[in-house]
Amino acid sequence: MSNSAVEIANLLYQYAEFIDGGALEKAAALFRHAQVKVSSDAKFLAEADLLALWRSHVKLYACGTPRTKHVITNPIIEIDEAANSASVRSYYTVYQALEGFPLQLIASGRYHDRFERASGAWRFSYRDYSLLDFVGDISHHLNQRPQAF
Repeated sequence: MSNSAVEIANLLYQYAEFIDGGALEKAAALFRHAQVKVSSDAKFLAEADLLALWRSHVKLYACGTPRTKHVITNPIIEIDEAANSASVRSYYTVYQALEGFPLQLIASGRYHDRFERASGAWRFSYRDYSLLDFVGDISHHLNQRPQAF
């Protein structure tokens, strides 16, 4: 795997680590230079709006986390080194466990992302966050059922 592919994959995994760790600000900062599509009607959010959305939707527990594990798999990474751009299609699966709520799959879907390289570093430039395929019991994870994520 090329250095660029590793850097891009690490951005996918950092997102999951930040969300699962309750570091919503750090997760939102990953999208500072990106447009994030959050619904099928093509509504786009920037960093501050994305953070506000997560703060209003995601339940954080006494430990400071949502008690979830986002598993990102099957990344198909296509890089145009000359254009300093890349696209990635990947799957995500979200598990959750709480006292009285045994470990279970609560959601799965796909991410379609684009990246750009600026000043030698890769960063998100776009995410389609609206590709939610299956939903289980998300009542312990979100305050309301979203159109996406």
